Amino acid sequence: MSAFVTSDLHLGHAKMLDFVRPDGEPLRPFSSIEEMHETLIERWNKKVHEKDRIYILGDVAIPRSGLQLLSRFNGKKILIKGNHDIYKIQDYLPYFEDIRGAFFRGGDSTMPGGLIFTHVPVHPSNLQGHYLGNVHGHLHCHLVLTDDGKVDRRYFNACLERNDFEPVALEDIKAYFKANHGRASDV
Repeated sequence: MSAFVTSDLHLGHAKMLDFVRPDGEPLRPFSSIEEMHETLIERWNKKVHEKDRIYILGDVAIPRSGLQLLSRFNGKKILIKGNHDIYKIQDYLPYFEDIRGAFFRGGDSTMPGGLIFTHVPVHPSNLQGHYLGNVHGHLHCHLVLTDDGKVDRRYFNACLERNDFEPVALEDIKAYFKANHGRASDV
């Protein structure tokens, strides 16, 4: 059994196809909402198997009817609620093993400090002395920057747009934090 992380599926959210990146390119390069759904399901199910655990860091579906598509996605799903996850808890329960506001994964001998999983990135002061890093969503194609404009490596953006529209293995995220602990890099 493996674990994966992703964020901001926006299932059913047709307006996602109208949003653009800072360079003017489409945020989601799909010709229709149906193509987006089928691509997401195909890429997800190639990686995630039925017994795997997957943490979805918010913004699952807009409108509520998009939740029904989750039955086609493999894995044991845990929702970390996002700002667009506004429906009644009963609407989410058929698709998720658990629903949380945040998730903490403790460190171990290879990665002391642990990680906090949220939808919106936590403030940097909340990381110091508590967490090695923050795995988050919400920002879509953007990254958290330091005051001097460098990428803050204490953050990992799990949004689909940053990860080839597929979930990321938790082991890959842990490797990212081990390699970049506390560092910033030029954008």
